Formats: sequence, C-alpha cells, structure tokens
Amino acid sequence: MEKRSILKKLLTALCSICFMLAGSLHFINTGVYESIMPDYLPFPLFLVYLSGVCEIAGGVGLLIPRCRRLASWGLIALLIAVFPANLNMAINSIDLGLPHYFLWWRLPFQLLFILWVFWCGRE
Repeated sequence: MEKRSILKKLLTALCSICFMLAGSLHFINTGVYESIMPDYLPFPLFLVYLSGVCEIAGGVGLLIPRCRRLASWGLIALLIAVFPANLNMAINSIDLGLPHYFLWWRLPFQLLFILWVFWCGRE
C-alpha cells in the first residue's frame, strides 16, 4: 500500500475519532455546550443533543467508504452551523477554563477543520 494511502487512512480515522469524541462530550458535559449557545437560538438543549448525534454519526460515516463523502459534507455543514456558538463564546467571554485569547484563536481553525473533513471525504 502506498504511503499516501496509509497517511490518508490514518488521518481520516483520526478525524473520525475526534468527531465521535466531541459528539460524545455533548452528552457528558451537556451544560457546557448549552452555556455557549447564542440566546437567539431556540431549544438549546435539543440543539446540543442534535449536534452531538450529528458529530457521532458523521465520525462513524467517515469510516465507511460508501458513506464517507456524504458524511464529509454533513460534517462541513455542521461545522458551519456550530460556528455561531463558538463566536458567541468568544464575544461574550464565556469562561470554560480556557484563556480568553484561545476563544478567538480557535475561530480560524474552524476553516482548517472544514478543509480536513473535505479532504477526508475525497476519493
């Protein structure tokens, strides 16, 4: 097997694990995720659970070759959808034990995550 193929499989598996772990945290630390939801969004607890389920499903989908492309697009949509919560956390300095500068610094990384997920979904 060629080195590029092995690297792609490893990085896709890592991406999958990251999303499955992050999705699981929505059920373990529900209050944390609920606290960063913008006030204008209805049913914050439901949205926390829904995004957790979507992250887990997308992570699993990345591991299944037939589902990988669709999972990739779904995760990209999810990363875009959760951006307002990340922005809300930075704007309102919602303290989750992270330095304030980190809250702003992580926002551009959303684009890197989107690119990573897109790359994982390509053949």
